[in-house]
Amino acid sequence: MTDFALQPAPEIPDKLYFKIGEVSELLGVEPYVLRYWESEFPVLSPKKSGTGHRLYRRKDVELLLRIKHLLYEKRFTIEGARQTLQAEAKAPKPQRLPKRTQAELFGEDPLPEIRRELREILLLLK
Repeated sequence: MTDFALQPAPEIPDKLYFKIGEVSELLGVEPYVLRYWESEFPVLSPKKSGTGHRLYRRKDVELLLRIKHLLYEKRFTIEGARQTLQAEAKAPKPQRLPKRTQAELFGEDPLPEIRRELREILLLLK
């Protein structure tokens, strides 16, 4: 097995935008690889600054990590990785459960029960 397959996913710093050099270092690939992937994967589209520099958002970096995983670890071809990403994008997203009210979770008034439990804890601590 190769070294890159054993490396854990890097921690993405909490920033709004990343320059291509930062992303390159974070992913462990050369900047020209990122530019190539940008031309091969239409879903990847970093913003450009006024001077033409690429500015990657967190979602772009996460997508690049996914692309790198598919290409380097899963050994997909560019076309296979592209199709996988397209299929994932079309897949239905899991629906969120509706938020439940406090009454649904604890009954109408949870305070008497909480007070009773706290009294029992106090008695245990004495």
